Amino acid sequence: MAWNIAQAKQQFSELVRMSVEEPQAIYNRDRAVATVVSAQEYEEFVQWRQTMRRVSLLDQFERGRLVFAEAFGQLDDPLPLMDRSSLQRVDPFSQ
Repeated sequence: MAWNIAQAKQQFSELVRMSVEEPQAIYNRDRAVATVVSAQEYEEFVQWRQTMRRVSLLDQFERGRLVFAEAFGQLDDPLPLMDRSSLQRVDPFSQ
């Protein structure tokens, strides 16, 4: 349900009670200014946000490296590189 600020003030208890069922949006002149959510939803959000902050790009690369090592059994060996000197490719910038 959408509430304007005056309604939210007058019926605060009802607003809080309904927030347990679903988030309650509060509007000021047709612009959303706040949302009241249940304590459980808020805690889940806080935990999710902390989890997302902990995962850095470096962590993601490290996880990817470990998954690759587990799948192919190589951790310290570099990936085999294909010899590309034998490829006959046209260089579009040379023309």
